[in-house]
Amino acid sequence: MPKKVMVVAGEVSGDQHAARLVRDLRAARQDVEFFGIGGDALRREGVRTVVDARDMAVVGFLEVLARYPFFRRTFQRMTDLLAAEKPDALLLVDYPGFNLRLAEKAHDMGIPVYYYVSPQVWAWHRSRIPKMAKIIDLLMVIFPFEVDVFKGTGLRTVFVGHPLVESTKRTWAAPSPELPWPAGSRRVGILPGSRRQEIQRVLPPMLAAARELRRRDPQTAFLIPAASDEIRGLIEAQLAALPADERAAIGVVTGQMREVARQARAALVCSGTATVETALMKCPLIVVYRTTAATYWFGRMIIRVKWLGMVNLIANRTLCPEFIQDAATPAAMADALEPLLADTPARQAQLDGLAEVARALEGAGPLQTAGALVAEALGA
Repeated sequence: MPKKVMVVAGEVSGDQHAARLVRDLRAARQDVEFFGIGGDALRREGVRTVVDARDMAVVGFLEVLARYPFFRRTFQRMTDLLAAEKPDALLLVDYPGFNLRLAEKAHDMGIPVYYYVSPQVWAWHRSRIPKMAKIIDLLMVIFPFEVDVFKGTGLRTVFVGHPLVESTKRTWAAPSPELPWPAGSRRVGILPGSRRQEIQRVLPPMLAAARELRRRDPQTAFLIPAASDEIRGLIEAQLAALPADERAAIGVVTGQMREVARQARAALVCSGTATVETALMKCPLIVVYRTTAATYWFGRMIIRVKWLGMVNLIANRTLCPEFIQDAATPAAMADALEPLLADTPARQAQLDGLAEVARALEGAGPLQTAGALVAEALGA
């Protein structure tokens, strides 16, 4: 009898990570069928998706609250599917608000729960740790410091390396394609994120910083990698409102985020996974994030880490300057980017730090992949 696994990846990055896991698992065994929540990457791996990950990608407490009826219906649908399909395991990828509740339902039904990309309980909601230890059978973490977070809980926690390490190595091994950079000798990447809210909130201050950089040096050119055609449309709508000379200095390309970082001298990057990906592409960066005032205030109340940028958390220092909320002013961001665009000690220091981050994410010695671990956990 083939094994049956429900997989839930509730956003674009999770969809990509889950697809890699499925690919690795099938390299170990062919007798597994997948269904659940995912996007284009999982569908390319033959996963039957009943809800699209793009519909699940919402940032911020108030934004989630506004779409609560949709999430409630989706949660009930997935709970009903667990009961009807009775999968051999539930495979969850990140997306903790939804997935931890679903994990509890699966646990109560006697369905093993495997979790890939741990909820960031070290940043907030440490109270979740005992509950996770109770309802999760296998936790596969992508940051080396996370193993210690769950030490002594009884939860099997395995560091599997960051999924971007190997994929970025493949990018480096391939020739770099031609990209539609506007004319200019100073190339700067603008990476505003993959979610609608990020384009609405984070891109405007980035564009303001681009205007300031170009005012200081008209030879500065910018390129924005859009996560999808839909996101590209949102980006181009903002660019259309710019004066013609500013618009001409900013190119847009669909996908190609790594290649933009590879070819850029430096980049403005939305806080999140993109900071890690940019670091692995050896591109100096500053971290930018802005959200609604209410969401920012709520986050400040509950988040317990010194930095918002993941690359800084891994380095355990302010390796890449952060510009969060009101601090994201054009002059301040331009001031931080200027030394990264020239051959300066500041640029070299950041490049050395990014190399340290890459080594930490790769891990020491050979690591078992998440796919191989799940294949093994599924049993005979």
